Amino acid sequence: MVREAPAMTVRQNLGELLNEIQYRGDSIVITKSGKRVAAIVDIALFERLHTIDEDRALQLGNRAQTLPAVPPNECLVSIDAAQADAEGFGRLAALLAQIDLIPEREDAYDPLPWDEHGLPQ
Repeated sequence: MVREAPAMTVRQNLGELLNEIQYRGDSIVITKSGKRVAAIVDIALFERLHTIDEDRALQLGNRAQTLPAVPPNECLVSIDAAQADAEGFGRLAALLAQIDLIPEREDAYDPLPWDEHGLPQ
């Protein structure tokens, strides 16, 4: 069971709370001014969480080691190229959106006659 206790209560009743955690498997969430600030859990749960955390750190470290080293200048060139592509696609999308709106607008001046398929004649 998880329950909340103010920091002052934890301070005054630490021995009793530790027994609840050790023998009943409870967890205590400590609050300070109504905000959750810490938790006391049994050692088995703490060790499982710690093992998961270590495994995750090891996996992230292994991933970082397997990635090829890229010089910073190459990264900047790649970022600039991707940004230029994105800007170009954005302009193209805006243009296509405007073109799509031309036949539907009643006040749009269109010098081309259109056929029933929406194509210029």
